[in-house]
Amino acid sequence: MEPGDVRTVFMGTPEFAVPALRTLVELGMPVAAVFTQPDRPKGRGQVLMPPPVKALAEELAIPVIQPARLRQPEAVAELERIAPDLIVVAAYGQILPKNVLEIPRFGCINVHASLLPRYRGASPINKAILEGETETGITTMLMDAGLDTGAMLVRRAIPIGFEETAGELHDRLARLGGEALAETIRLLCRGELRPEPQNDAESSYAPLLKKEDGLIDWHETARRIHNQVRGLDPWPGAYSHLRGTPVKLYRTLPVAEDRDGQPGMIAAVSEEGLTVFCGSGALLVREVQLPGRKRLPVAEFLRGHPLTVGELLES
Repeated sequence: MEPGDVRTVFMGTPEFAVPALRTLVELGMPVAAVFTQPDRPKGRGQVLMPPPVKALAEELAIPVIQPARLRQPEAVAELERIAPDLIVVAAYGQILPKNVLEIPRFGCINVHASLLPRYRGASPINKAILEGETETGITTMLMDAGLDTGAMLVRRAIPIGFEETAGELHDRLARLGGEALAETIRLLCRGELRPEPQNDAESSYAPLLKKEDGLIDWHETARRIHNQVRGLDPWPGAYSHLRGTPVKLYRTLPVAEDRDGQPGMIAAVSEEGLTVFCGSGALLVREVQLPGRKRLPVAEFLRGHPLTVGELLES
């Protein structure tokens, strides 16, 4: 069997899913339709904007379907009419109900941004960094009714850089997701897929992020706060309060500090950044952002907002 023999429906929404859709097209698979989330208002003008996957699908002249809920009878009926051999899912943003999972003869394959069974759920990229992992990857799996519990098909690992942010890791994993999906499709067409059940005892969960997750507790270790800052970059961003105003912190680095000080106290101010005492160690903060303002290197920020040693960043 060749990829061109497998009639496919793709389900995905954000930028992460774009390489997976491109992969299907480059393999020569007939993508009968793309299901994606409805257009959402964005920016200060709240203008309706299409999801990245929709933009690519329209560029490729693939029909786009945007049900508010995949469970709606009309959405299921449309899938049954299309009668795909395979459904490929990458960051779609909706749970596939059982009656949808049962439509394609080859099942539904999901591209997940972690090395399952670790970090099932909505934010596996962020969670891997928050937990201080040095390695993560992509797992393709045969979907079942559980949340990221299906049998694993292909796993591809990559290292996580010590200063790498969630945004940077996201982009690398998106590309890797396309590569892992291509390998999965080739194995499927050769009849060589060997689904491997997940060990639930080794599983962990990555819940949906909230803005409150960004609030820094300076009593934590410098390493843990560093992971929080890069794990929540670009969204929702790690933040503290300076002179009563919330300020987001970026591009941090744990540093040695031979003095003791109150957690959250500024230990040093320089062109390189702010050094802040933590519960253990200190953190060099190299970029900051005030509400409604641009993200700035600390050297530039200091020109309009002079800071002194001993001032507090507060939780």
